Amino acid sequence: MELLNLHRIVDVTAAEGPGLRCAVWTQGCSVRCPGCFNPQTWTTRGGTLVAWQDLAERVLAIDGIEGVTLLGGEPFDQPEPLGAFASAVRSAGLSVMTFTGNVLEDLPPSELLDATDLLVDGPFLADRPEPSRPWIGSVNQRFHFLTNRYDESIFSTPNRLELRIATDGSVELNGFATTEVLEALLEGDHR
Repeated sequence: MELLNLHRIVDVTAAEGPGLRCAVWTQGCSVRCPGCFNPQTWTTRGGTLVAWQDLAERVLAIDGIEGVTLLGGEPFDQPEPLGAFASAVRSAGLSVMTFTGNVLEDLPPSELLDATDLLVDGPFLADRPEPSRPWIGSVNQRFHFLTNRYDESIFSTPNRLELRIATDGSVELNGFATTEVLEALLEGDHR
């Protein structure tokens, strides 16, 4: 049984790809882009080990989602168990969107790549922010429509930022916002 090393799972989000999705952040990143939004995911320590079959069972039990988004960390650092997971959920009718800090041309063939409908590639470049396309951080990052599940109509989707407050008072944030919006949130400026 191959284990995944995961950082976080959000069962239902509208901020991590087209439609309602389950978002899965991996733990461990070999790319380590300067200025990364998730540097806490770089180390392989501190994650939660989960059998890919258990994750697939959990995701397939979620009502109302159209797909799964795999983020990082670096999903392609775990191509075998994530590939098996992605194949399983895609076979059940869900779409798979995968983010990578690598470029497509440098990715070796894998089941993960084969099971991905929409790939976003390229390292995050903090000095080259992307103001118009959703879900990505810098202008160099590319969308690859690897199947006919999605097309360029997804670009009309606005960026979203989601804030969750748990019953224990912990706060989780996901999605994408500009530096200005994040700073305004931190300063309590609620324009």
